[in-house]
Amino acid sequence: MLQALHNDAVGKLIIRLSVGVLILLHGVAKLLNPGSLSWIGDQVANQGLPVFLAYGVLIGEVVAPIMAIAGWQTRIAGLLMAGNMVVAIFLAHSGELFTLGRSGGWALELQGMFLFGALALVFLGSGRLAVRPD
Repeated sequence: MLQALHNDAVGKLIIRLSVGVLILLHGVAKLLNPGSLSWIGDQVANQGLPVFLAYGVLIGEVVAPIMAIAGWQTRIAGLLMAGNMVVAIFLAHSGELFTLGRSGGWALELQGMFLFGALALVFLGSGRLAVRPD
């Protein structure tokens, strides 16, 4: 019975699906609300960077999560999602980096879970239950 609980492939699948689906929902919301891309473009421009870089969020929140969900190039997908989260934290949440929320947890716990979950995918890979296991 306990041996059945030692299944790395299922654990990797759970991480791929949870991180991928949850980040993908943010990407779909941005696709459905183009004004959010304008806001991101403004944030990018405020940092002195070209506005077109704002469309990189679609790679980090749509393309990469789909790759992770499928288990295709999962390590690259994890790297893209992690990079996306670092940029999101820098552009939109840097003022909250060292603060706690109302419930006592880190104010950036959602962003942190996405970032560290994506980094776990970089190091773990897809597992056997994937389109292209690595």
